[in-house]
This record gives sequence, structure tokens and C-alpha cells, in this order.
Amino acid sequence: VNMSFEGTTQCELSWDFQGSSPILQVTSPGNTPAQSSHEDRQQVPVLIKDLCQGRLNMEISPVGGLSFTQASTSREDKEGLYDWKFFNAIVSPDEDSPTRIRDVLYDKKTMYKLLAVTKLVNADLEKVLRYFLTQVWRAKEIFDQEGISEPGKVIPGHKMARLISLFLCGDISQVDEILPIIRRVVAGDGLDVVRVKELLRKHVENYDEWAAEFDRAAKWAAVMLGPMTFNQGFVECEVPPSAESNQEIYVGIPTAKDIYDVLRDKPQLPLDPSFSNLISRIAPYMTFRQISYVLNSSGRPSNHWQPFDLKRLRYVYSVKKKVQEISESYGGLSFLPQSFFVSIFLGEATRSSLRAPMDIVAENHVKPEAADHTKRTVLSKLRRHRLEGSSRLTEEDNEGFVMSPASRVASLSNLHLQHEQPRLASKYNSSSGVEDLLGDSLLGPQDVAILLQAGLTSVMKGSTVVQLNQRMLLDLMASQPRTFAIAVLAELGTPGSQGVPRALTSALMAFIEMDQSSFKPAHRIDIHNLLESWLPGLKIPRRDDYLAGGRWARQSYYDAIFGVSVSILDLAEVYSGLKLRIQRVRHSNESDPVPGPKEESFLTGVETSSDEFHNNANSKLATSINAAKEKIATADDLGKSAVFELKSSGKPSKECASCASAISAYKKAFAACAQVLSLDKNAFQAHWFKSFFRRNYDALMVKSVYDNVIEDVDNVRIWMDALRRGSSLRSTVPVCDGLESNYPRSILDDLDKVFSPISSTQGENSFITNPFFACPEKQKEQDIVDAIIAALFYDPSEREFIANDPLVRLLIPNDPGNYNFTIITAMGVITEGKKGRELEKAVERLKKKRGVVTVRADTGTARSVDYNANKIEEAVEQAVKLGRPYGLVGYSQGCANEFNFESLMLSGTPDQQKLLISSETGLICRQLLFSAANGSVHGPAGEAKAHQLITMSEDFFKYQQGYFSRAFISSTLNIINDILDSAAFQKFMGGAQSFFPDALKAFWREAQHMSHIPTCVLRGVLEQHTTPESLEMISNLLSKQSGSRLHDSQVHVYDAVGHPIYVKNRNGRILKNCDMGGAIQRTHHWSPLSEEVEYVKTNKDVQQASFDCAKDRHIFPFCDVNARFGIIGYAPGNEKTF
Repeated sequence: VNMSFEGTTQCELSWDFQGSSPILQVTSPGNTPAQSSHEDRQQVPVLIKDLCQGRLNMEISPVGGLSFTQASTSREDKEGLYDWKFFNAIVSPDEDSPTRIRDVLYDKKTMYKLLAVTKLVNADLEKVLRYFLTQVWRAKEIFDQEGISEPGKVIPGHKMARLISLFLCGDISQVDEILPIIRRVVAGDGLDVVRVKELLRKHVENYDEWAAEFDRAAKWAAVMLGPMTFNQGFVECEVPPSAESNQEIYVGIPTAKDIYDVLRDKPQLPLDPSFSNLISRIAPYMTFRQISYVLNSSGRPSNHWQPFDLKRLRYVYSVKKKVQEISESYGGLSFLPQSFFVSIFLGEATRSSLRAPMDIVAENHVKPEAADHTKRTVLSKLRRHRLEGSSRLTEEDNEGFVMSPASRVASLSNLHLQHEQPRLASKYNSSSGVEDLLGDSLLGPQDVAILLQAGLTSVMKGSTVVQLNQRMLLDLMASQPRTFAIAVLAELGTPGSQGVPRALTSALMAFIEMDQSSFKPAHRIDIHNLLESWLPGLKIPRRDDYLAGGRWARQSYYDAIFGVSVSILDLAEVYSGLKLRIQRVRHSNESDPVPGPKEESFLTGVETSSDEFHNNANSKLATSINAAKEKIATADDLGKSAVFELKSSGKPSKECASCASAISAYKKAFAACAQVLSLDKNAFQAHWFKSFFRRNYDALMVKSVYDNVIEDVDNVRIWMDALRRGSSLRSTVPVCDGLESNYPRSILDDLDKVFSPISSTQGENSFITNPFFACPEKQKEQDIVDAIIAALFYDPSEREFIANDPLVRLLIPNDPGNYNFTIITAMGVITEGKKGRELEKAVERLKKKRGVVTVRADTGTARSVDYNANKIEEAVEQAVKLGRPYGLVGYSQGCANEFNFESLMLSGTPDQQKLLISSETGLICRQLLFSAANGSVHGPAGEAKAHQLITMSEDFFKYQQGYFSRAFISSTLNIINDILDSAAFQKFMGGAQSFFPDALKAFWREAQHMSHIPTCVLRGVLEQHTTPESLEMISNLLSKQSGSRLHDSQVHVYDAVGHPIYVKNRNGRILKNCDMGGAIQRTHHWSPLSEEVEYVKTNKDVQQASFDCAKDRHIFPFCDVNARFGIIGYAPGNEKTF
């Protein structure tokens, strides 16, 4: 047992029933099994033979997380269905757990035992469970008969229709009825409820008996599978950061920049006592990383602090360290004993933080009789009635009972006095405004919210320990200023992240229904009263009022709580500004000019005058700019001549003399541009430079694919032939024209045109009988380039421009040698982090060719952007040990994670800023692959679906109240709440917020990014021949919901850019200047994936080569274009490796 709670506690558990199982006995009410005869009682063994003996090791993490290892059942070292993985699947699920649970469900011996036990407990429940298991076993038999072993074999519509027909009626007679329903869903038109109900009526027994339930189930399915209307995003202009709004409120509270400046100023002298006191006061509002820096990295010895302040800082540091560990580890069976671990430090922390001593409370407590009856509201009268009722309790209940702060606040009858809490005389030299804003808790609002959330999501809500922990936290909130309580409520749901009403609603519902069964009725807190005392003007809904028979039965309880959540987040804006003021360094004000190239600053008369521009370094800069422009013009002229010779002679570029001259001229232009960048790091933002940079990026994109074709890398030749074949049968319109009018109504339409048999009239030039890329040595170089451009790029105007660019035609390579560069990757919303295999082979080829090391950030699936940003920081800390600069490569949600990482580092501690801005090991460039940093329509549409499904479920339970007991309904709701409170669901909610417009706007409002980092972008648009079959439905749904088909199935081409779209502010303009762009390609969102999606690959995907995309094009052009302009340097002879 690790008593320090810093390591892992281990326990060995073993059991042996000597071959027998415990017996469950049931008899008639009023009798006990011991009193009943054998005939009057029923019994059944509880355990199967495999579980009658076993041994396993249980490990408990420092935050109360459970896991099992080295389990055995009937004998030691035995592995089977019920080894340690079975117990882990129940308690601590991992990626293998669903497979293990599925295998258990398929084990009929175990399930029959479960049915026998269930029948003794509840015969009706046993019937439902038996029916469910029978259908599961039947489905498995059908899958086995049809040879279905992975999802990819189920995805095709005709196969899915066959399976459903077999399941419904045992034959394939209903395929023709089912297939149109499936096609309608895949086309994004939603579920045909009428046809589904007719199909069920014909083939499901007892349909009429359960008609209402089937009707509701069909409507639920229609909502889930159909398009959803929602409030479209809109652009917010000139949105200042929260810290710059209402600054007069924060007078007396230092900014993060002020804190670091004072700590680094005169490090040999002790700190001013008032500053020392103030830092200790705001410590609970600081991040753990900040306090760690203040204590350990600021260079200040302990004697520079006031003794009491240093003690407080160290205590807050220790508490935040533990809370930080808990913040990503709570909820569900996985953390069953966590409440006991929390109670160890929570009692002391809350006790030391209580704001007002009891004697002051007694002096300020006013009896109900003293209140002004003429001004009493209905609410106050009801509270008075409850207070008088509580005063008539028995002496036994009241004996030795002293009201806690939360109880006192919830029971006060005078609402005005609840808001004017007694103020403790401050020992710090701060104003009363600071006192009321900060309070004096040792736990910050975020810390309290995390601990509250851990208790609300615990499976042991009925435990005395959990309830005592929650009561202590409520007392702490009640002892602090009202703004503190509002801040805690705002942090609930997604602590530490931008508030999302949806997540807060779920947490608030659990908060209102907080279990207090361990307390006597007299000592329980009216949570509704408590919340209303903190939220003046808001009425907290009561669940009973919204159930059948209640006064608001026709309305939704969830909608009412959601409205309260929105109001709480609005009230918490002051706290948000305070938190950001203390935690994040603002390097500039919103009114400051946007950094740009010195050349444009001179032309607009900003920052530099004509004399300054021509003197010293600026004289060199002006000369370098003019030289670079001239060399680009010269190279273009030579390039045009060389391309004319290439086309007329048919020779490859390496054998053409004029090409060599043009390539030499272009290389001189590259060097001249690199010289300009060395004098002005923002020079790439100038129009002429950005245009030339973009041309090179697109040219290197073509060259990367060309090299893959010539070198026969992976299956690129097959992919290019499939892409060329499909693009020849399609006609596209420019992106600016919006929705293509000639796009098929369904992605399944016109499929035969692409994969139809070859007719005799098609001749030798057929794309199928005579593939172009299969034998590139038989083709001319420029013909291959033409074919690549025509097949790869989507927009006609971009295709034409690229095809006429000499830079593209000349296929100019970079000089050989290794790059002095490291890549940090952050992949999409579904990823295995550092174990992921995205772009695996491309990364290996890049390392072999250019010596570039890639470090995969250990980001998590559906985790919050802050969690993933921390994982990127860990990857960067590892990368900087190589002594090289690094670049960020983000994919999908990984782009939002990397933008968040950069913003947090830039606004973080000096140590964090150094990771970013170091000239030797800092960030130098970005690459965005199908960026979801501006969100996706799937986010708000999914949110609207979730909201509607929840309200529909409410109506269902109200309907069922007439058929089931209140106890059963309550138990069902508790089960649903436990699912929503599970660790997996809570983490998912944190990850989903990056797609919600409110969270994205809050992020972009506060974000800060560096102005000298060029951003390359790869974005795509789906067409019929580039759509994997597994993406057809969500692709069509996205088109229907947004009104545009210009997307890659996940994000729209307009949103997948390198700068914010829906928030316009100074930082947005900085990122827009850094956005170098990239031509739109014919591809899908899963383009970087290969092995990860193997299980969903269908025959159609194989024919289209959907997942055989050229992987090198995702990273090679990015590295090469930045190396071409000197942003990425070449490595010296000897380099470090992992």
C-alpha cells in the first residue's frame, strides 16, 4: 500500500469456492429461505464453473483508478474468456474491451446462467433480456453464414439489405423493400418512417401490442439518420479578448505579464510584501504550470517571499497537483475508490478555506420575523415556510447540529442578505473589490468544479464519503463571494475549457439531483434554494414539475435546465476575464497594428519612414527585395521558353538545355527570397512573396505525386489511374460558384458509368483497358504532368493556372541533403496518439531521404483541445532535445489542437514561451491537413440532434409513467445518468466541444499566434469517384445540412483554411497573413489514413483505390517548400537521432 498516494497501490485477490457456486434463493414474501420448505423456494447457482476459482492482481492509481492484471480463473496462469481482460472490460475498458464483452454475450453457457438468475429477481425483466440475447445470437449466426467478419463487408447497401432481410424474415425476400430505405438514408434524405413501420408490422410478432414503442423508436432513428436544421454560423467582427473588456472590474489584480515581469525584475532583491501577498491570494486562480514556475523556475529563493505567503503557495501547489491528476481521471467503475482518496486532502483544504467564522455569521443572521413583510416576495414566503417547517424538527434531529455555510445560505429567508455575505477582515493590502472578486479559498473555481464533477460522476453516489465530500465543497462555495460560486458552476461539465451549454446542462442536472441520503432530512440542503441564492433572478426548474401530472408536464425539463446553463455562462463572463487575465500573457492589445512585412509598412507609412527604410539593414532589405523580384521575373521568362521547348521536343526536363538555365535561374530566385526572409521574418506575407511561395507549394505537390508514380511508391499508380478515370467522367465548376448543379442526387447514382463493362466500341484508348500511369516509362514526362494536374486538382481555374506555371513543368528538386528539422504531428479526433500509424510509410520515407524525425503527439480520441495541447507540449519537449527547430503538422481536429497548443505556449510561462520562440529549437512553420480548426457543420447539427433526442426521450418516459412504477422510472433514469456520467462519455463531451460554434468562437476570441510562421494548407472536395463507401452517408448529410457539396465529408473547403473564419480580430488577421494556402484537391477527409481504415474498406473502395492516395504529398511538399526559402535549414554533418 502506497501511503503517500503518489505511486500505485497493489492488491492480490483470490477466491476458491471448491467447485461450488454461491446459491441465490427466492421465496414468497413474508418468509425467509431458511423457514421455507424446499418446494416453496426457488434457487439457482450464481456463478458458472469458470468463475468459481480465480486469482488476480488489482492496482489502484494515485487518483483511485482501478485496473486488473495477471488474472486467472480455474487455475493459475490460465487464459481464456474470463481472464483478467474480462474484469478490465467491466471496470476499466480499453480498446479491446468491446470485443471481450461481445465474446461474453456470445457465450450461451454464461448467458443462460444470467437468465436464470434474472428470472428469480424479475420474471418480466428476464423475458426482455432473453428476447434481446436471442436476437444477438441470431444476428451472429447470420453474420457467420454470410461470412461477415468486419464492418467493411456490411457497408455496401445491397449487402446491408440482405442482412436485414435475413434478420427480419429468415430469407432474402424483402431485399427489394429494404434497399430503397437504405439508399434514401445514404443519400442524406433521412429514414422513411412509414415504410419502416410497415416492414416491421409484417415481420415482427406482437407489433400491435408495442406499436407506440416501435413508432417512437422509428422516429428516434429518423432523427439520428436524417439531416438536421440548426442555426448557421455567423461572422463576429472585431471581437476583443475578454481581458480587455470591463478592465475597471479587475483593478488591483495583476496580469500574467505583470507577474512574470516583477518576478524577473531585480531577482537579487526580496519581493515587495504587498506583491507577495497578492500572488498568494490569486494562486488558486493560476494554473498548476504557473505556480510551478513561480516556486521552482522563477529564480526566486524562498526567503524572497513572506513566510505565510510561501506556505500558502506551496499548499496550493500540492492541491492543484492532485486535482490536475484527477481532472482527466474520474467517473464510472474505473474510479470506484476515488472518493476515499479525495477525502484525504479535501477536508483540510475546505476547512482552511471557509470564509466567515460562525460568530460573524450569527451576528448577521436575521430572524424571519425581522424582515419587512410588505416587501416579501412569493419566493421569500415559500422559503420562510420551509424554514419554519425545519424549525419544528425533533430535538433529536437538532441536537448538536450547527448549520454549515451551504445549509445557512439555502435556508435564509431574506434574499438580500444572502447576497451580502459577511466579509472577513483582510490581512492583505488589497481593495474590497479584489476581496469580493477573489475570495480567500485555497481551491480555485476550476479545482472545485473538477472535484464536484468527480463526485457527481462517481458510481458510489450513495456512499457517505462521496456525500461528505460534496457537502464540504458546497460549504466552501457558500463561504466565498457569489462570483466564486458562479465561476464553479460555469466550470462544471468541461472544467478548464471554454464553457459549453450542452456539457454544463448534463452536469447541472446531476448537481440538482445530488444524493444526500446519508444525511438526516433536517440536515439536507435544498439545492434549488442554494442555486437560486447564487443566481438572482433565475428560477431553478424542479424535475417533478415536468413529469406527468406536473404543472409544466407539456414542457421539457432538459430545455429548462439548458436555459439556466446559458444564463450561468453569461453571468460567468467576469470570471472568464479574470481567469484569462491571471493565466495568460497578452503580448499586444487589440488596437495594436498587425505585424506585417517591412516593405508594406513602408508603403503605407506605418512604422518606418523612407529614410529609415533605405538606411542600414533596411537598405539591404530594399535591395534584396528588388533583387528577388527581378530574379523571379527572369526565371519565369526563362521558364516559359523552356516549357515551350519541352512540349515541342518531347524531351524530359533533365535533357533540355534551356530547362537547366531556367532551373538555375529559379534556384537563384529561391536564394534571393531566402535572403529577404533573413532580413525580415514577415516578408513572406508580401503579396509578391506569398504568390511565389504558393506557386512553389503547388509545384512541389505535383512533383511529389510525379516522383511517387515514377518510383512506384505504394499503390499510387493504381490510385492515379482510378482518379484519372473518375475525373474524366465528371465536370466540375469553380469553387466560387457554390453547389454544383450537375451533381447526382445520390452518391449511388451513376455508379455503373464508372465501373461498367468495357464495350467493343470503346477501343484501345479506354481508361480501363489502357491505364495511363501503370507504365509511366512509356509516357512522356509532360504528359504525365498534365495527367496529374487534370486528375488531382479540383478547381478548373486553379488547374489552368498550375498547368501553365513553368515552376510546375520543370519539376525542380531541392538540393540533396538532410534538413535540420523535426515534425510534430497531431492527428484527428479518432487517433491512437503516439501509437498511431497515420502517414507511417511517408514519415519513414521522409526520414530516409531528408533525415527529418517525426514525433507523434500522444493525443487522445475525442479528448478536449486542452488535453491534446498538453500532449503536444510533451512531444515538443521531447523534440527540442534534438536541438532542431520544429514544425507542426495537424490533421482534422489536430489542427485545432495545434493552434491551441501554440496559443497556450505563447501566453504561458516564460519556460513555455521559450519552447515556442527559441531561434534554435522553436516553431518555424505549420501544415494543416483538412483542418477542422473552424469547426464542422457536423458539430452544430449533431448537437441539435442530441438535443431533440433528449427531449423525445423525456416525452417517452412521461408516457411510460402510466405503465411503470415511479421506482422503476427512477431506476431507469439513474442508469441513464450513470452512462452519461461515465469516464468515456465525459471525455467525449470534452472532445466534442471543439466542433461546437460557441466553443470555437470563445477559443478564437482569446487565441494568440506568432506572426512569422507560414502556414501551408491541404484541403479537398469529394466527388463520386473519390468517396469511400463508408463516407457516403455523412458526406451527403453534410451536403444537405449545409447546402453545399464543396467539402471532404467532414469540413467545407471554405472552413479548412489556415485562419479563423467566424471571428474577425487582430489575431485572425495575423493568421490570415500567414496563410499561404494550397490548391484544392480531389480527395476525401481520410486521405492520410490507410491501415487505420482497412476494416471498413469495401470492394468499391478497392476499385476506386479510395485509400491508396499518395501519402507523401501530405508532408513532402510542406517540408520542401519551407526548405526552399530557407525557413527550414540544412543539417550539419553530424546530427542527433533518437
